[in-house]
Amino acid sequence: MSGYTREVARRVFAQEFRESNLSFKDGEDQYAPQYLLTPTGAKVNRIFIVGTLIEKEDIGTDSEYWRGRVTDPTGSFLIYAGQYQPEAAQALAECETPAFVAVVGKPSTYTTGEGDVLTSVRPESLYIVDGQTRDLWVQETAKCTLDRIRAFGDASANTERAKEYYNPDVRYYSSMVAQALKSLKETY
Repeated sequence: MSGYTREVARRVFAQEFRESNLSFKDGEDQYAPQYLLTPTGAKVNRIFIVGTLIEKEDIGTDSEYWRGRVTDPTGSFLIYAGQYQPEAAQALAECETPAFVAVVGKPSTYTTGEGDVLTSVRPESLYIVDGQTRDLWVQETAKCTLDRIRAFGDASANTERAKEYYNPDVRYYSSMVAQALKSLKETY
């Protein structure tokens, strides 16, 4: 596997992540990476989130399979970890709620019988962090989101595809960022 490099873990707020439902492969190869394109044009193969783990539950029947809910100022992410994510599953099992956690994982989509697309994260790693780390993540994620919004005028493949598929109102996502940043001021 010489020359293999991991994809950068993108920062996306929960609200935008939940509203994302365009997944695609980059190439025809069976090992081609899978991506989720968000309304602001983030091409996500891996995601980095920091928030409050507010609930967790072992939903497995034959073996442990953990579901958790991690919230940020815009909403919540569902995370699922089981036998194929043993370190993350163990960390989730041992974590008390509520707790600030940092998660790096893969976006996952599931299409219901009614055609709705549900998004979740399969964690590669999960660590307990402090409130300052969560606040820094909110600030950095706000900056990344605003950078993507500003780039919407540029003609890149990701922004063009996001415009065509989602037809997003960038003011809506700018407002989401403002609310997230405002939540930090209200905390102090």
